[in-house]
Amino acid sequence: MSNTAIKVENLSKIYRLGEIGTGTISRDMERWFKMKVLKQEDPFLKIGENNDRANKGASDIVYSLRDINLEIEQGDAVGIIGRNGAGKSTLLKILSRVTTPTTGKINIKGRVASLLEVGTGFHPELTGRENIYLNGAILGMRKREINRKLDEIIDFSGVERYIDTPVKRYSSGMYVRLAFAVAAHLESEILIVDEVLAVGDAEFQKKCLGKMGEVSKNQGRTVLFVSHNMSAVSNLCNKAILLKNGQLSLKDDVARVTEAYFRIGLKSIIYPKLHLENLNLSNFEIGTEFQVRLGAELRIKFHIDNLFDKIREPEFNFEIRNILGQNITCIGNEFINCSLILKGHSKNQILISIGNCFIQPGHYIVDFYYIDNWLDKSIYVRDFLNFQIIEDDIFNTGKLPTNQAHGVVISPATVFLNDENCNIT
Repeated sequence: MSNTAIKVENLSKIYRLGEIGTGTISRDMERWFKMKVLKQEDPFLKIGENNDRANKGASDIVYSLRDINLEIEQGDAVGIIGRNGAGKSTLLKILSRVTTPTTGKINIKGRVASLLEVGTGFHPELTGRENIYLNGAILGMRKREINRKLDEIIDFSGVERYIDTPVKRYSSGMYVRLAFAVAAHLESEILIVDEVLAVGDAEFQKKCLGKMGEVSKNQGRTVLFVSHNMSAVSNLCNKAILLKNGQLSLKDDVARVTEAYFRIGLKSIIYPKLHLENLNLSNFEIGTEFQVRLGAELRIKFHIDNLFDKIREPEFNFEIRNILGQNITCIGNEFINCSLILKGHSKNQILISIGNCFIQPGHYIVDFYYIDNWLDKSIYVRDFLNFQIIEDDIFNTGKLPTNQAHGVVISPATVFLNDENCNIT
């Protein structure tokens, strides 16, 4: 028996911008007749364009999704990532049967529990308790099943004090707490969660991620998770899907997909020169990605032109973070006790050297801070430059370190056996 929980074949979804349907009844009828009676291709598909939200197109017919082919195995936790407008939510709505595809088909094995928007399936005039039964019934739970899990759902939601209060008086965070609690405790084979968890506080987000990890790893249920939080996707999911302009760009393990997502954003980041009241800052590597081998010297080079006749002592910081947004380290002249004196009308070339860089192999981004105390002004540039650490057998063991097993920093060490250094005093 196949272990495929979800199979998507040639899935496309088109929309007409600014209007419902085609805009006129006659065109709707013509479209229906050609598709349903004559069994012809949807005429709108011929004039549809990719959904690039940033650029104006020639047609008002856009593909929210286009030719998606996908198989998801039972028990997989799959992160669906992409920029805003990439088609993530549309895909989840089709899989949840909220909307229908324009072309293609989907096969889903098992019951689906979905959490797509805050308050979906809730009636504002009903109490939290009543909405548990209503929402549970919508999701396919029997009353006996809800009765059995009611206390567990209320306890998980953390809104017990307000459970008999109409939900119209709930905050958005309380809404999503209760809605997730119902969806997570439904005995479904597939759990679909959109970005609504961002509404909750940090404690509840951690609780929800733990619950999704439990239903995926311990209960063998399939989880589809949409989020812009790459750290959450990396911690929860074992596979990921990257959507770009409504098309499936990549399906692979989480590390490769998040790396590809990160590199999409880099292509649009170019800062050829910065200005701060007659001060010019520029970087020699800007717009390109340079590579550094694990354990080798990392060099960041830039120059500052002081066009004033005054001596200046600015401060600068470089913050290095990984593609999940986690800060790895910060380098600045304030921390390393290095005075940066710029004479009047001078050109200054700055080289920062980090010897023996033992950061885990992968892609990294550098944010730049420049503080001019004389002018009492500062510059902050996010994504100032980017670099890649290339893996290397630095310990000569024939084995390469991995992110999962060895963390962010690779630490060299010396082991002493029956040596005088082993004495503990």
